[in-house]
Amino acid sequence: MAVFTVGPIIGSLVISFTDWNLLSEPGWVGLDNYARLATDPEFINAVNVTVTYVIFGVPIFQVTGLLVALLLNLVLPGMRIFRTIMFLPTVLSGVAVAVLWQQLLSSEGAVNQILRMLGIANPPAWLTSPGWAIPAVIVIGVWGVGAGAIIYLAGLQNVPPQLYEQATIDGAGPIRTFFAITLPMLTPTLLFTVLTGIIGAFQVFDMAFILGGPKGGVGGSLSFYLLYVWGQAFGNGRLGYASALSWVFVIACAVVVILILRTADRWVFDESESR
Repeated sequence: MAVFTVGPIIGSLVISFTDWNLLSEPGWVGLDNYARLATDPEFINAVNVTVTYVIFGVPIFQVTGLLVALLLNLVLPGMRIFRTIMFLPTVLSGVAVAVLWQQLLSSEGAVNQILRMLGIANPPAWLTSPGWAIPAVIVIGVWGVGAGAIIYLAGLQNVPPQLYEQATIDGAGPIRTFFAITLPMLTPTLLFTVLTGIIGAFQVFDMAFILGGPKGGVGGSLSFYLLYVWGQAFGNGRLGYASALSWVFVIACAVVVILILRTADRWVFDESESR
C-alpha cells in the first residue's frame, strides 16, 4: 500500500508544484501549474466535454439499465440465456468495444446503413462531427448497460414479495406499484449505481482514445479530461502540469461524491427506519 499507492499519491502532489519533463531536473514553480488552468482553453474544453457526457450520459444509462432490469426480472422461458447475452458486453475489453463501434459508426457503417433503410437520407456523421461525437459515446455506453442492469436486477429480487401482494389487494396498478414500492425500495441500489456511474463517466479514456485519437477527435469533441491529462503528461512531457490536472480532477470527483452522499438521506429509502 505504501509503495504502490500512498507513495505515488504524495509524489504526484509534489510533482504538481514543479516543472518536470522526466529528462531534466524538476524546477519548483509553486502554484503556477494550478494558475495556468484558468487560461488554458484546452483544459476548459476537456472539462466541458466530460461534464456534458456526465450530465447527459449518466441519467440515460441509469434509466436504460433499470428498464432492462425490469425486463430481465420477468419470469419467461429462456430468460437466463437472455440475461447472459445482455451481460456479455460488460466483460469485453474496452479497446475491442471501441474498435467494434468505430466500424459500426463510420459513415458507411452498419448503423448508418440501417438509418438509411429507415428513410433517413443523411444520417449523422457520428465520429467526424463535433455535435455527434458525445452522443456516439453515449450510444456505446447504452449498449453496455448490462452491468448496471444486473445490479438493478439484484435489487429488484430483494424487494419483499408481500409488498406487491398487498399492493394488488389494495387495487394498485403496475405504474402505481412501480412508483410506490419498486422505485423507493430500489433507491439504495440507485445510490450505488449513480455513484459508480458518475465516477466511471469521469474516467472515460480508452473509448475516447480509440474513437478520437490522442488529440480528442475533430475540434477536441472527444477530448475527455483523462485523455487531456495523458496528452499533457506523455505527449507534451509536462508531468508537473499533468499532476496538477490530476489533483483538480480528484478534488472535483470527491466534491461530487460528497454532495450526493450528503443529500442521500433525502431520497434514499432506509428500510431499517421504517420498522
